[in-house]
Amino acid sequence: MTGVLAGWNDGAAKNAIVAFVERTVAAGVPPEERVAVFDNDGTLWCEKPLPIQADFILRRLYAMAEVDPDLRDRQPWKAAYERDYGWLGKVLAEHYAGDETNVRTLLAGVLAAFAGISVDDFEAKSDAFLRTVQHPTLGRAYLECAYAPMVELLGYLEANGFTNYIASGGGRDFMRPISQEVYGIPRERVIGSATALEYTSNGDGGTITHKPEADYLDDGPQKPIRIWSRVGRRPLLAVGNSNGDIPMLEFTRHPHQPSLGVLILHDDGEREFDYTSGAEDALARADASGWTVASIKNDWATVF
Repeated sequence: MTGVLAGWNDGAAKNAIVAFVERTVAAGVPPEERVAVFDNDGTLWCEKPLPIQADFILRRLYAMAEVDPDLRDRQPWKAAYERDYGWLGKVLAEHYAGDETNVRTLLAGVLAAFAGISVDDFEAKSDAFLRTVQHPTLGRAYLECAYAPMVELLGYLEANGFTNYIASGGGRDFMRPISQEVYGIPRERVIGSATALEYTSNGDGGTITHKPEADYLDDGPQKPIRIWSRVGRRPLLAVGNSNGDIPMLEFTRHPHQPSLGVLILHDDGEREFDYTSGAEDALARADASGWTVASIKNDWATVF
């Protein structure tokens, strides 16, 4: 294993990944069946103290509240305007605990924030944000918050005939501009949450705009559905870090082919963050389900 996944420390997690890949290749599984799916927030890049896209959205909500004072007493504009990021954290914690009440409030604000914007303008704004804004505590640009061991894993899989996909609860169109550059995953292999879209013919190439309604939230049971809808195959490998990834990890089990589920455990408060909130159920099920838990503190030689 010398030189293989050098950013990973020798141990059970690295051994499980390498053994899985070697079994897949030795078994002669056709390359077209070697599908790997990865959550993004907290799996491929940092998601604390708030998800990167949440920062992007809150800035937009703040700008809207600056223009319209009536919004300042309504959530989620109120939280954005008052910089009450604890409210957003509470909403996300409730979501992972199965309570969607405030998630619907947040989603309504998100949909309103980008209603009517063209997909081209949205991509330009998200791309500019990711290239110019710094992480609030890590002292690095957001584009430098991808986990180096995970990027290395993506390359290792690709070198062994795997096709990698992102299957994230985050926005599909938010991740697409940078997925190739950061992860080596082309934009057409990004599966994520999406708003409904509308096409308008204008005699100059036409325009696709965001409608103020959700298409789907790619989390929980929607993950395997969206993976199947896009890929048409059951993955051999899935990597996640939260309760929302449980169905995707379950869907990866194969009765007659090598398969592997991996959970990233955030337990390194010195190099990144230490938390299990939103992942309690997944971690409790890991042993019984045969999933490999990869500790950032113990299994990663480096983080960024």
